[in-house]
Amino acid sequence: MFPRRVSALLLILSTSLAFADATVPTADEPGAADPAGLGRYEGALIVDQQAKAYDEITLPLAALTPDPDDSRRDGMNNRLMQTASSLTLEGKLTRTVYVLPAGRSTLEVLRNYQQLIQEKGGQSLYECKAEACGGDVTSGATHGGGQQGLLNYLFPKSAVSEKSFSNAACAVDMNLADLRYGVAKLSGNGTDTHVAVLAYTAKDDLYCKALNERTVAVVVTLEAKAREQKMVTVKANEMAQAIASGGKVALYGIYFDFDKAQLKPESTPQLDEIAALLRADGELKLVVAGHTDNQGGASYNMELSKKRADAVVAALAGTYGIAADRLLAQGMGSAAPVASNADDAGRAKNRRVELVKQ
Repeated sequence: MFPRRVSALLLILSTSLAFADATVPTADEPGAADPAGLGRYEGALIVDQQAKAYDEITLPLAALTPDPDDSRRDGMNNRLMQTASSLTLEGKLTRTVYVLPAGRSTLEVLRNYQQLIQEKGGQSLYECKAEACGGDVTSGATHGGGQQGLLNYLFPKSAVSEKSFSNAACAVDMNLADLRYGVAKLSGNGTDTHVAVLAYTAKDDLYCKALNERTVAVVVTLEAKAREQKMVTVKANEMAQAIASGGKVALYGIYFDFDKAQLKPESTPQLDEIAALLRADGELKLVVAGHTDNQGGASYNMELSKKRADAVVAALAGTYGIAADRLLAQGMGSAAPVASNADDAGRAKNRRVELVKQ
């Protein structure tokens, strides 16, 4: 047997061989470009960029403070945070991660973006630095067992898609120092674009040491735009067939705002069809089961999914006159996924309402 110290050394060596260490970037990530016509700090290079045609993000506009409920945790067992003021936005979401030339400070980065936005007629909405921002200001995107920080809002663990120790992964997963954060708004051509800049000095002396002491800028843009209507409302007869054959039907046309349990107006077409289903079969009784993805703590997701199921039952009983004893609200949380929670597509499939025959 190998001595314990030798075995540990072999493990470290095998890990380092399995993943390529970070290097000083010399060019942009292929296919990447500056978002929303913002330009970039001179000499900065893009090491990662992700764009979604339609998504949502919450941008804090005040210091982060711990959620009063200490049991509420994210998927990495970090205590959830809250803020007295924030913007929850939907539209075209782009995350761009830059590594700056050596010797540049986080203050320089933020001030340059603020100046550019001001010259374009935009306005600054919020700014903070280091501990004044609240939350964890020293840990990377995949830290666990502590509390959330601004990086978890702007670049959550689910967004880290590149291999460990690559430039893209290292840039958002090293230790942080000298953190600065700013949010601004640009308006033009009838469209509002919100810009959030999180700049920090990256710290690492092992596999990511090539980026040690470099300033990293995470630039998030959210361009307001209408959502493409992709989900098809399931008709009453289609629901009846699915329930007759399989005992349940999954619905994706019932909408809620992020982290909320109030039905959105876009849910009306699907609610109309559920009411039609129940009216067509006066003996049918249903469990209305709410399902979430795995983002957030298990107990919190269970509670949220139950509240959302309650909202559907309340709407069917109150607005459509369906007898309350024909409906039972059930929260399932993330306990019954129908797809992997490892990517956005899978998580979207897991966020659903199911009608189950009693």
